[in-house]
Amino acid sequence: MTDNALNQASQQIEVARADAAKRPTIAAFFDEATNTVSYVVSDPATGKAAVIDSVLDYEAASGRTDDHSAKLIIEYVKVNNLEVEWLLETHAHADHLSAAPYLQERLGGKLAIGRDIRIVQEVFGKLFNAGSDFQRDGSQFDRLFDDGDRFTIGSLDAIVLHVPGHTPADLAFVIGDAAFVGDTIFMPDFGTARADFPGGDARRLYQSIRRLLSLPSETRLFMCHDYKAPGRDDFAWETTVGQQRAHNVHVRDGVSEDEFVGMRTMRDRTLAMPDLIMPSVQVNIRGGRLPEPEDNGVSYIKIPINAV
Repeated sequence: MTDNALNQASQQIEVARADAAKRPTIAAFFDEATNTVSYVVSDPATGKAAVIDSVLDYEAASGRTDDHSAKLIIEYVKVNNLEVEWLLETHAHADHLSAAPYLQERLGGKLAIGRDIRIVQEVFGKLFNAGSDFQRDGSQFDRLFDDGDRFTIGSLDAIVLHVPGHTPADLAFVIGDAAFVGDTIFMPDFGTARADFPGGDARRLYQSIRRLLSLPSETRLFMCHDYKAPGRDDFAWETTVGQQRAHNVHVRDGVSEDEFVGMRTMRDRTLAMPDLIMPSVQVNIRGGRLPEPEDNGVSYIKIPINAV
């Protein structure tokens, strides 16, 4: 069966590799507290930009948010005279709160995520007993992307690839010759993302990763997280398709789907839940907005007891 979206993404990458004007400028912002990498991706010709997977700082002990990480992005955008057109989320993160609404208020841009966020909203809306006021239709976002959807950042071409497995709604954004892969895959020496969250599926994750690794070998891949694999002293978040195919410790060439599923399933059984999963998911399924304040004017994060 022909994969039209993948073919279009591959063609776009080849065109961008042949023409520097079609390749983005990429600035990475690493939040060590959550091991998250956010990106500002901009078009050198027009100054138009997208922000991918931003972070709102959150202290679990006090329940307080902070905008330090978001302000670093704002400063970069303003110093470089950029105009933000998009605030992109690769998925509803379980390890950090999104700063997208905060950034949107100050920088503009359309907030976008995959259409299957509606599945995630339904699952977690029930878990957190969010009530009938919580809309499960993705209306908290300005754009819901489908596989193969195309968009632009200034004069840069971009295409969306649906890569479920970590969650049902994961996307990779291919912009010029670069792919921003969210939590599907990590640096080659660290491997792959977990697949045991509600709606996750190790078999689908393998298929999604192999789809990404069918892109041209020179394709630049940008991770959403890094945890410094054993023996590596520095954080890293950029690699290539070719490097992943040759060296990824979980899913390099030659690892079968059944081998991967067995490994991933066993490994996931040993993993604790992310420290910030409860606040992160409740906020991120709302497009990065806090739950509605109660009658005392305060927003609350729910923690279901013995339910996860």
